Amino acid sequence: MPLADLHSFFHSVDQFFSNLAAVNWGSLLLALLFFSGYLVLRSRGIFNILQAAYPHERFRWREIWGAYVAAAGFKNVVPAGGANVIQIFLTKTSINRSSFPAVTAAISVGAIFDTFMSVVIMLFAFTQGVFPKPPDFSKLGAFDLSYFAQHIHFTLFLLTMLGVLAVVAFALLSARVRAFWARVRQGFTILRDRRRYLREVCSWQAAAWVCRLTAFFFMLEAFHIGGSVRNALLVQGVQVVSTIVPLTPGGAGVQQALLVTVFAGAASSSRVAAYSVGQQIALAAFALALGFIALVAIFHVRSFKEVIRRGREQRAAEEAAAAAG
Repeated sequence: MPLADLHSFFHSVDQFFSNLAAVNWGSLLLALLFFSGYLVLRSRGIFNILQAAYPHERFRWREIWGAYVAAAGFKNVVPAGGANVIQIFLTKTSINRSSFPAVTAAISVGAIFDTFMSVVIMLFAFTQGVFPKPPDFSKLGAFDLSYFAQHIHFTLFLLTMLGVLAVVAFALLSARVRAFWARVRQGFTILRDRRRYLREVCSWQAAAWVCRLTAFFFMLEAFHIGGSVRNALLVQGVQVVSTIVPLTPGGAGVQQALLVTVFAGAASSSRVAAYSVGQQIALAAFALALGFIALVAIFHVRSFKEVIRRGREQRAAEEAAAAAG
């Protein structure tokens, strides 16, 4: 992150602590309560997906919840998908005779509904006249987002190369490891029953999205930006953009730059800056605390680093065994 971005970030942190006394703590607690409800409902949907993939295995929902919460906490510490390793490993260790490909595929099923909701919310955000258009992202004070917006040819080349590499990797796997695809299809089992998918996954995810948007509503109230359905949807739109280029923990730089732009007319820049950092700190700290509690109480693991190390070692051992077989 460049020095200008660091200066902007620490300036926002300073604004946050300067406005700390004005925070509505009741609204903040309600926001955290609804955010915890979001985590619970999301994990229940994942549990149902895994039950469809492993109907003959007995495993507990609290372990699936613990794996999801641990990953949610870690996501705000390390960017670029490092949290996925935690969730996949902890979920796999919770289900006897499970495999990494099937577990990974099952967890990814949730992305279908999330993508649909994200597209709808982004369409809404761009119709409100306050959300910057993609070409204007290069003018924002967030290095990770503005760099890719300014170098559009490099961005297109990078996306193309990633797509080609993904196709090549899948082709190699399909040719050499037929069992891999069988396990992946096992993870997608619930998609073969549309009614069950709608009942046991989409319904839980829809309720989770309501909780998430309600959490943003109370966060906006806590920092006196103005809680409303429209503003909560705009915050979610910012969240969607920040996950597109996850080069910073939680997309912190992108979120702050976009929130200041989106709510420029709703409150002073110092108040919006305080809100952008305050929301990031509150949700990250809350998720991190829940993640550590889940690791220690459910999985008897005392550090995120240990989970990643053990997960990578186990995955490497299984891949080596499959290659030898």
